[in-house]
Amino acid sequence: MTGEPRGGPPPAITPEMKVGELLDAYPALEATLIGLAPEFSKLRNPILRRTVARVATLHQAARIGGLDVRELVRTLRAAAGQPVDDAVATPPLTGGVGDRAGTAVPGDAGPDAGRRPDWLVDAAIDPPIDADAMLAAGTHPLGVVRQRLAAMAPGRVLCIVSTFRPVPLIDALGQEGYAVHVVEDAPGRFSTYFRRR
Repeated sequence: MTGEPRGGPPPAITPEMKVGELLDAYPALEATLIGLAPEFSKLRNPILRRTVARVATLHQAARIGGLDVRELVRTLRAAAGQPVDDAVATPPLTGGVGDRAGTAVPGDAGPDAGRRPDWLVDAAIDPPIDADAMLAAGTHPLGVVRQRLAAMAPGRVLCIVSTFRPVPLIDALGQEGYAVHVVEDAPGRFSTYFRRR
C-alpha cells in the first residue's frame, strides 16, 4: 500500500474529506496528489498546508486542480489500498456552470458564465486583498473578507488576488449569497471578485 495511514483505523477517502485530513492520515499520498495536478504542488508550502488544506475538501481540491472529483477519489483510494467503490467515490458535481478557467463557481452560472458580469465595473472595485500575504502571516482570509464585505457600500466589489484558485472561499461566500467571478489574470495568478447580491 502506497498510502499506509498513521495509526488507528484508516479513514475512508471521500470527496468530503479535507485535504489536510487526507495528508495527516496518509502522508505517502502527498506525492500521488501532487502528481495529479500542478496546482497541488503548493501543498508543499507549510503555510498553505496549515490553512487552506485544513478547510478545503477533496471535492474543492478537484475543482482547484481542474480534475474530475470521481477520478481524484478513485486514484487516491487505489493508492491507499481502499476499494474503488463508485457508491463512495461518485457524488454528483455541484456548483455553477463555470468561470473563465472552466471551474464551477456558484453565482456564475448560465450561458454567459465566462464573460465579465455586468456588476463587475472597474470603478466599483475596492483595493484588493492579497490572500497569499495573509496566509504567509498565518491568517486565513475568510474572516477578513467577510468583515470587508460587511463594511462595503452597496454595489461595491471586493477583489482577492492569489496564486491559487480560492475554492473554499468561493464556496463559503457563494453559499452566503455573494455573486462571484474568477479570472486567471496570468498562469497561476487569480483575481476573485465578490459582490453582495
